[in-house]
Formats: sequence, structure tokens, C-alpha cells
Amino acid sequence: MSMTCNKILYHGATAEVSEPLISVGRKDLDFGQGFYLTNDRQQAIDWSITKASRKKGVKSIVNVYEFDTDRFIAADNYRILVFPGYTKEWLDFISQSRKGLCPWKKYDWIEGGIANDRVIATVDAYIDGFITPEMAMDRLINEKLHHQICILNQEIIDRYLKYVESFEAEVK
Repeated sequence: MSMTCNKILYHGATAEVSEPLISVGRKDLDFGQGFYLTNDRQQAIDWSITKASRKKGVKSIVNVYEFDTDRFIAADNYRILVFPGYTKEWLDFISQSRKGLCPWKKYDWIEGGIANDRVIATVDAYIDGFITPEMAMDRLINEKLHHQICILNQEIIDRYLKYVESFEAEVK
């Protein structure tokens, strides 16, 4: 099981988030109710712009954090789940989450691909029984993996995640 080694992580939002809370997120997201981050700066910028475009007069803000990966890994007492790509296991996990079955409740950290606009149609077709797992995997195999981390344990945020700065993302 390999997790991200990036020490800099990003959170795309519409506000500065200097003190992240896991309890603020929605429960029906890919990896459950937690604080979502990515190691991909551009992805965080794009997401913040998408979020801001949904409401008038809202800014797109990217929050930057340092994550103490070495201390976190050394702690070795957290339940970590990593999906290396769009796999059948990932597909089943996302499907269970979207159905409200909360498979994420037994984890502290989940990392893997995002069920974004490019892949959600496939996930939905699989959930609704219109396509088989094999058909879904055939569709997902060529999709670019968009990275996300969901921290589901507030202690991890409090101990290992340090807010660095926020900046406004510019719409191109």
C-alpha cells in the first residue's frame, strides 16, 4: 500500500480554510465525509474555479498545506486505504459511497481517483445496473487519473497538516 509522498497538498474552495474540519463535508462524496485534498496544484485551481462559478460573487481560493508525511507514516496507527487507479475495487467503493452505505467509516485516510464529470457517467451506469463491471472498467481504463485524498480523522489534520497560505485562482 503506497500513499502520496507529497509534502505540499492543495484544497480548492471558495474561501480560505486555515483550520480544516472533517465534519463540514458531505457524507455522499467519493470517499465520505472528510477533508479533501490533492497533490495536483492545477487540479485544485480548476476545482476552485468550478466551485466559484456556481455562485455569483464568490472567489476561487486555493489553500496550500504542508503535510508531515514522515511523522504520519512513522505513527503507523492509522487505517489507510489507497486505490492506485480506477480499479474494480475503487469502482465498488465509490458505488457503495454513492448508495449511502458508508464503506469509508472504517478508514482514517483514503486516497485515489476522483469520480469527476468524465467518469461519473460510467459510475452511475454501473450503480444503476446498465453496465457490467467489465464494461465499466473498459471505459475507465483510458481515463486520466485525477488524484484526491480524503482525511476522515480530525487528529491527522491537527497533528500533521499545516496551513501555509491561500491564493485566489484566476479564471483563464
